[in-house]
Amino acid sequence: MADIARFAPPRDGRPFPPLSVAVRHERTLYVSGIGPFAPDGTLAAGDFAAQFAEVMKSLHAILAEAGTDITRVIKTNVLLTRAEDVREMNRLYAAAFPAGHLPARTTCVVAALPVPEFLLEIECVVALG
Repeated sequence: MADIARFAPPRDGRPFPPLSVAVRHERTLYVSGIGPFAPDGTLAAGDFAAQFAEVMKSLHAILAEAGTDITRVIKTNVLLTRAEDVREMNRLYAAAFPAGHLPARTTCVVAALPVPEFLLEIECVVALG
């Protein structure tokens, strides 16, 4: 299908399950859940803030590869493994988006994520051109 483009996971050492990190269909980009792996495949060291920063760094890289940026994100789903991180997530999240570009968002606290050390995962939908 010519109107669908799939973005493969980077081959940089990070472990990825069988998926596309993003899929573009016409004028919409769907980004898979991004966890806090550093580009060398290691888990972001430190606390929630360090993991959030790594997720956002990866998200920026995926968006750039797809020819877009954070200002085009229209919807996010944020998965947290600890309810006590909601306040910190809100603070970091607000700072991660330029003023006037906050997307719609769903935040869920879940029992676990596929990698037990993950404190969060973020997926998003992006409006293109």
